[in-house]
Amino acid sequence: MRGVDESFRRAVIAAADGAVDGVLAMSPADLGTAPLGPYRASMRRIKLLVGAYLVDGGRHTGDAALISHAVAHAEALRSMQTASGLFLGGDNIESPPDSAFAINDVCDALELLRRAAASSLVPLEQMLGAIADAATPPMLAGGVHTPNHRWELTAALARLYRLRPDPAVRVRAEQWLAEGIDQQSDGMYSERSANYAAHVSNPSLAVIGDVFDRPDLHDVVVRNLEATLGLILPDGSVETVHSRRQDQRGEPFPLAPYLVAYRRFAIERGRGDFAWAAGRAAAQGVAEPHTVLTEMLLDPRLAELLPGAEPPAPTRREAWGASGLVVDANPARTLVLYGGSDYPRQRRIRSGLANNPTFLRMFAGEVVLESVRLSRDFFGLGPFRAAGIEHDGDAFVLNERLEGRYYHPLTGGDRRADGAYDLVDEGRFAAAMSFGDRRSDTVVLRTRLVARPTGNGVELEIVTDGPALPWALEFAFRDGGEFSGGSEGPDGSVRLDSGTACYRSGGSTVEFGPGTGEAGPARYQPGEDYSYLGATDAAGGRRAYIVGSAPGVARVHIRAI
Repeated sequence: MRGVDESFRRAVIAAADGAVDGVLAMSPADLGTAPLGPYRASMRRIKLLVGAYLVDGGRHTGDAALISHAVAHAEALRSMQTASGLFLGGDNIESPPDSAFAINDVCDALELLRRAAASSLVPLEQMLGAIADAATPPMLAGGVHTPNHRWELTAALARLYRLRPDPAVRVRAEQWLAEGIDQQSDGMYSERSANYAAHVSNPSLAVIGDVFDRPDLHDVVVRNLEATLGLILPDGSVETVHSRRQDQRGEPFPLAPYLVAYRRFAIERGRGDFAWAAGRAAAQGVAEPHTVLTEMLLDPRLAELLPGAEPPAPTRREAWGASGLVVDANPARTLVLYGGSDYPRQRRIRSGLANNPTFLRMFAGEVVLESVRLSRDFFGLGPFRAAGIEHDGDAFVLNERLEGRYYHPLTGGDRRADGAYDLVDEGRFAAAMSFGDRRSDTVVLRTRLVARPTGNGVELEIVTDGPALPWALEFAFRDGGEFSGGSEGPDGSVRLDSGTACYRSGGSTVEFGPGTGEAGPARYQPGEDYSYLGATDAAGGRRAYIVGSAPGVARVHIRAI
């Protein structure tokens, strides 16, 4: 044993004690069933209260009030469990995987109570045991609808098996595992989501590997953690522009939820790079005290001293080929280049697809250029989204080909006197026009975007071939800075027609330009998928625009000065 990291242990206990204070502050009226709210929140509170009661050295250690509150929450939780054994609540009705989140916490709390073996805890243990027993049949029989749900549900089966080793539970878990783990060649899971990797896939696969003695599943987690190292950005967030889930929307995703995984495998495998990541995660605070405290109690090795931290090289270039992502970093700036959108293949905006049209981000000191997008209005097909990224010498190339069609009259036997033609989706809209039976003319727009990283930024070349149309290159900076140069519009955005402009935040400045001198609208157009609903996926922050026109070539630089 390496010795105890007392600073880590104290930080976890302090975070848990603070969270317990909030639970204990609930009024007696709140201890009824309904006000305790969503079942997953109720169970998280139970796990927190049990852990804080059992841990050595906490402000609430041994306080019987915690167990009284835990019993009240358990009663509420049982009232939200239906006759099927699944829970009520949320938009996924009586959902096996959503219920599995609570059952995973139930089983961890039960394991803590079992190890404590105190008579005063028996009533709570019996209540939670009854909840786990009622949930076992639907966990065995239930299905899922997202990739990560398989591992959350299988983790619940593993924990139920740890609680009561029923061969049928293991058989069902092994049926899910037999599908193979959805890990891409670049270490990302198929959903490419930091949120689901940190909160679901990694912790689920880790505990499944523990219970069923599957070290290969631990290797999967380690590969994801290795891949994630290069995605840790200068502000301590994890890159999500390539995600296929909700976290692609642009809000910074913190590293803190990765704390347990990086810490565990840094210690188990002697990884200094993981120790560095664990230190950065811990510096953001203990985001989920109920989880971290429980993991520390169930596996005391988590509180051992970390190996020496090994930060990443200050100058590096890394690629995630299956995700279409490149990170190019040096001490002056960090560039993120992205060309892995699902839109060119799927031609639709859907949950579970990578839709983000941001193709470039840059961090330069205190300036964060959150998003660079190329907007235009071509048959309502939305902004530039590349389906891949190619390395060409010192440059990275993103390509896109869009098609719009005009349809000719139907002929011969395809005509109907009643005008009742098939309702068909032709790729950008639907209409009762039997599009597949018509001859069409195709209009093509080709866009080639070349990005050449430089020591202090990047040079962009925009090459368009197709019909005459205007485009707008949008720069969206993180709030907190000020523009100089260009002309400010009524919405606070800046239009740059000639020369260069700057964005300053704190002691850092980023220059961009030059303007092209072209006429055209300085605005972002999200495309028909959003606009017909009156919606948008527009970036936030302070925005600036350079306008241009197709066909042609335009060159723009972005540099820290």
